[in-house]
Order: sequence, then structure tokens, then C-alpha cells
Amino acid sequence: MKTLYIIRHAKSSWEFDLEDHKRPLNKRGLNDADLIGKKLKTLVKSVDQILSSDAERAKTTARIVLDNLDFPESIFMLEPKLYDFSGHQVVEVIKNCNDEINDLMIFGHNHAFTSIANLYGDKMIDNLPTAGVVGIWFDVDSWKNINVGKTVLTLFPKELR
Repeated sequence: MKTLYIIRHAKSSWEFDLEDHKRPLNKRGLNDADLIGKKLKTLVKSVDQILSSDAERAKTTARIVLDNLDFPESIFMLEPKLYDFSGHQVVEVIKNCNDEINDLMIFGHNHAFTSIANLYGDKMIDNLPTAGVVGIWFDVDSWKNINVGKTVLTLFPKELR
């Protein structure tokens, strides 16, 4: 059994003239990431691996959520291939995960994350909002074999404000 938690980065700032990779979170993004982290603490009891895009807005979102979850820092890694908007590299990262990992949490970007939530989940999502979470359960023993699973969690910041 495998569980995948897909978390889109929180709302980013366009205030500064920065390249896309370096854009920080804005105030709402910082607050939403914290809200999501606090709620996930009540819903997610274990995660074996946390991977994040190396874009500033994604890794900041991941760090805020991770701080709320009290999971060990050792399970957190940056994965540059998650800085992907089409989803092809994201799927490659997921399918190449070590099969000893049963619960995987990834942080990244749209349109990739909405597409993956709809490709692999059984619940249609129009748009995964910033700081939105989708959890999908797969009845498989290997990440290479994931196909359509069961959407077991959808959590969006506006539900918590």
C-alpha cells in the first residue's frame, strides 16, 4: 500500500523583480502554509519521505508544513525535478521512489499537480489551489505500478480560514 500526498506551494509574491525560481511566499502564503501544516498534523500520522521542488516558494511551504508535523528533518530532501509544470518529471520522481517508502509527500507546482491529482486520483479537481493538498492511496507494493488510486484527502486553505 502506498499513499501520495501532493501539496502545491502556497501563494507566492510578485512584489519583487525576481526570476521565477526565486519568488518567495507572500503573507497569505506564509499563513496558509501554517494553517495546512497544523491541520495535516491532525490527519497525517506518518510520512516516510518528503520531497520538494527547489524553487523558493515550494521549499518554504515544505519547511513550514514540516515544522508543524514534527517529522524528522532527515526525511526531507530537495528534488529539482519537481520544479516541473507539465508533470512528466514529477511522475518520474514518484515512480522511481524506493519501495520501502510507503507514505510520500511532495511539494511542487501547477499545472503538474492538478494534472497528477486527476490522473491518479478518483476524484476530479478543477484546480489544486495554492497550499492545497490531495492524498491518494494506491493498492500496490511498488511505486512503479501506481495507476488510478483512491483520493482519500482533499484539503484547501479556504476551508480553514
